[in-house]
Amino acid sequence: MVSRARIISEALPFMQRYDDKTIVVKYGGHAMGDEALSRAFARDIVLLKQSGMKPIVVHGGGPQIGAMLQKLGIKSEFQAGLRVTDKATVEIVEMVLAGSINKGIVAAINAEGGHAIGLCGKDGNMVIAEKATRTMRDPDSNIEKILDLGFVGEPKTVNPAVLHMVVQDELIPVIAPVSQGEDGETYNVNADTFAGAIAGALGATRLLFLTDVPGVLDKSGRLIKELSVADARALIADGTISGGMIPKVETCIDALARGVEGVVIVNGKTAHSVLLEIFTWTGAGTLITR
Repeated sequence: MVSRARIISEALPFMQRYDDKTIVVKYGGHAMGDEALSRAFARDIVLLKQSGMKPIVVHGGGPQIGAMLQKLGIKSEFQAGLRVTDKATVEIVEMVLAGSINKGIVAAINAEGGHAIGLCGKDGNMVIAEKATRTMRDPDSNIEKILDLGFVGEPKTVNPAVLHMVVQDELIPVIAPVSQGEDGETYNVNADTFAGAIAGALGATRLLFLTDVPGVLDKSGRLIKELSVADARALIADGTISGGMIPKVETCIDALARGVEGVVIVNGKTAHSVLLEIFTWTGAGTLITR
């Protein structure tokens, strides 16, 4: 009993530090598909709210979108790591992200005693998107070509007014990364990029990316607890940070440039990883700061 009381009391300085501060959590990966982890995540978010913080959840849903497209017989193609999204696909993306996934997360948080509300980038013109462009070098000719990804977007502007109103009413926003462009079209926005744009517009104290890995690892496979932007860029340059971790870290750097105080890559496969990161001295991932 004494040890439990000590653990609870050790959380006090963190509660004081983050009181009334905005914490944006990007939720996705295996944690989203596991019932026990989903329940633990929902409880973590409610506890952050009860502790005086302002949690905001941004979620992805790639596997669920893929499963629905397969069920409907719509083929998926990926270029430069992004799903090529035609008119038929973007309708399914919106249905799955802003529909079943979003409301499932809202229901999970509410079941743990929270008061969550589901939103997407379209609500209140929260996020206006523009068509994403990517280039790829042809391996045969070595000529760079522009890829047409269809209705894949990137955040152009963020208007956080609707989020301020929702948070002021003591609600927990759960946001799907689907936005409208100035051309009136619907765009599928990468959830990491979307979360970074939201966190930057709100001047969030912390942005947490829940992933399927412990964080940034050194060449020996050990977790790196903390990095500056300069450190992160050096690790990309020397190959320590490689593969799919490169765009993740680059998104962290972009979020810091937008005004976020600190960004953390956290292992979402660990139960209560959000609480471990926010309420303990050791944290639960890799913290990247300016």
